[in-house]
Amino acid sequence: MPPKRKGPLQQAQREVDEIKGQVDSLLKDAQSHVESTEEAFRRCQELQISAEKTLRTLKKLTKADELAPVGNYDQRKLEEERRLQNILESLNALSLELSPPGPSTAAGSASYIEDDNDDSDDDDDDDDDDHEDEKQALKPPSQSDPRIYTALSDFRGEQEGDLSVQRGEVVRIIRKTADGWWLAQDTKGNKGVVPKTYLKIGSGVNDEDNDEDEDDDDDENEEESEEDDEELTEQEKQSGASHSNWSTVRKALTEIDATDMLSAMGAIPSGFRPSTLNKLLVEEGATYRGSHYIQPELSQSQLSFSDLFLDPDTGRVRARQVRTCVCFTLWSCRMIPTPGVGVHVLSRHIRICAFDGTQVLSNIHTVRATYNSKSPKTWSFSPRMTGILPALLDGDCFLRCNSASPDLGILFELGVTFIRNSTGERGDLSCGWAFLKLTDDIGNPLPNRTYELPVNGGTPYERDVPMEASVTRGSPVGVFQQMLQARRQPKLIVKLKSANSRTRTQLSLLPDTLLHCLSCVHLLALHRQLLADTLLMDRPTMQNADLICSPVLSTFPVLLDQPDLLDALRSAWLDAETNMSRAQKRDLSYLKQEFVKVYMSSAYFLLHSPSLPCHRWADPSSEEQRARVIYAILDALKHSQHTTGQSGGLEVFVDPMHQHLAFDVTELTFDLLCVAR
Repeated sequence: MPPKRKGPLQQAQREVDEIKGQVDSLLKDAQSHVESTEEAFRRCQELQISAEKTLRTLKKLTKADELAPVGNYDQRKLEEERRLQNILESLNALSLELSPPGPSTAAGSASYIEDDNDDSDDDDDDDDDDHEDEKQALKPPSQSDPRIYTALSDFRGEQEGDLSVQRGEVVRIIRKTADGWWLAQDTKGNKGVVPKTYLKIGSGVNDEDNDEDEDDDDDENEEESEEDDEELTEQEKQSGASHSNWSTVRKALTEIDATDMLSAMGAIPSGFRPSTLNKLLVEEGATYRGSHYIQPELSQSQLSFSDLFLDPDTGRVRARQVRTCVCFTLWSCRMIPTPGVGVHVLSRHIRICAFDGTQVLSNIHTVRATYNSKSPKTWSFSPRMTGILPALLDGDCFLRCNSASPDLGILFELGVTFIRNSTGERGDLSCGWAFLKLTDDIGNPLPNRTYELPVNGGTPYERDVPMEASVTRGSPVGVFQQMLQARRQPKLIVKLKSANSRTRTQLSLLPDTLLHCLSCVHLLALHRQLLADTLLMDRPTMQNADLICSPVLSTFPVLLDQPDLLDALRSAWLDAETNMSRAQKRDLSYLKQEFVKVYMSSAYFLLHSPSLPCHRWADPSSEEQRARVIYAILDALKHSQHTTGQSGGLEVFVDPMHQHLAFDVTELTFDLLCVAR
């Protein structure tokens, strides 16, 4: 009986298994240095070509090509494509390690400096040397190298890290990225990123007449060119427009970090990226933090404030209406891909900010999600608990923004903070992003209702990047299959809602631009009132810029960066409000006086506690220790106030039962010139 013939899909699976075995053998040989680096690099290139050829063949297969019916055909095909993608990523990472290093930019600049120094000694000799160096630098590389590309047209770099190229110039690709900006090196040794749409594989002159004549000479080069053209049509829409925050994101493209290694290993989904908003928080300092946005903003004359005014009749902060003031609630995230087994997740969270498609227009606020191991792809917010809900877990937020941009909306970046199990290296990943535009096509504000936002992969400056390749590939035919695929798409559920009259009044007292949780609005309003009293009433003249003795104003912004201390102040103020009468709650002067007392005996004392560890984001041991210290100190202070009959305030600092750190002048005085925006 003749052997049963295998279908095209089974043959492709067998080829994938063979390639996988050869790749594993190559990785072992490369680690043990059995053969030379050149031989290993040659084998790596051959496997790359073989895997790409098999992937192209696999993509062209259809169910009609099979000799017999195959169950779960689409699922099996997608699994094989996913395996080949992981193999290609591993080969690309290995190719970067085995590739011979080229001249670096630093070396090139150093050589130029040496040439300049030598010019002062012997001009004629150096001129000859320069000509020889130019001849050597202009020597074209080997055309057989698949990493050699030619510029199709002129590209002029506009940002730091760009590589300017001219039409016909030959460059060597060091690293390819999914967003279309490739790290390249020119013949002079300069490195930078170039859009892939400006490049064509090969080192020939890119004249149209020459391209038409080189049709049938080299089949392999034609296949590689066709493959590159397919990649261009699929990803040419991913590069975003120019914007002010793009320099920070583009800088990350030239750096190889833990995220790149995990992506090459296939440990994280293809749509994950290094966190864009976290990079802004780290690299831009306090510019995108809430502690910066609650400070007063100076007018153009630098002699008054543009967002802080006082009503002379009532002595209260004058309410200010802004173009956009919305309240919203984070409900849940569904079908969010999970990182691989090689990382330990420390925090799942969403970073939120105002965004117009080009730049961040507000502070970046973070809300941590709760995680249930029974539903690993579902994130939830605002869990039920006894006592007050921590501000870090509170999904009820507000946004005030005075931007006139027609594309203004709220950007939600889903992220995780992780630590690698093998190396202990920490990192921040973006698990996708969603955008809610706050106006419709004709400029009317969105109605208050629940919105299901699709979660996209990549960065906010990329478009049409899938979270997982297996989710978007394939075209379902039946209605039932379309419904199933729609349910598998990652989504973020957000609800726009209206606030009560008291909350709206408090929101109108806040800065023109701010994003924070609704549970802290009353504290922010009281701080705003104290700020107005100090800057607009107590100063001798508006031109006076002397240091102001106000520990509350100098340290309150720190609480917005340390939410556990803000929760301590909320808890202490809630206890104080329960002991107030209705008349006292309506008396603004009494409220301000009590707020200062409560602040000094709770948050300010905690800031100077020697037993309170330093605040560190997503550090479980530090967060747990800080929670114990905060609870113990607040409980001891409350017990001491009940036994002694004191109402709180500065008395706790002279109590021998409580120790505190030494005071600093910056923590006692408010410096208007340093903090004003």
